[in-house]
Amino acid sequence: MAGNVGLDENEEYVYRISTGDEWSELQKSGCTFGQQLDKDSRYIHLSKLNQVKSTLERFYMNATSDLFLLQIDCKKLGDGLLYENVDGSNVFPHFYGPSRSYVPLNLDMVVKAERIISSNGQFICSMLS
Repeated sequence: MAGNVGLDENEEYVYRISTGDEWSELQKSGCTFGQQLDKDSRYIHLSKLNQVKSTLERFYMNATSDLFLLQIDCKKLGDGLLYENVDGSNVFPHFYGPSRSYVPLNLDMVVKAERIISSNGQFICSMLS
């Protein structure tokens, strides 16, 4: 069960592993409610930089679509960004929006986006170096 940890004032950025379709939607419409998991959870799943590779390895190893890594400004997420304990040992950032209202991730929250290359079981992106 997820436990609310609150804000992590030391984080400047959080990261979103985004499908090509989601990234296109974000660029075209200016916002996205994420993938089905996000819609079902009613928050946008994010990662700290040191969690991105393990998340890719755990959930995206067999991905057939393009993947992008989005660097997101924590200040622009405001108090809608919460860090929660997901399994007793891992704390992940989740974006709920103000008052847990499940608002979309907006394009102006994204500082940088880069395609993730998958090669021989490795995920390559300059932000992961």
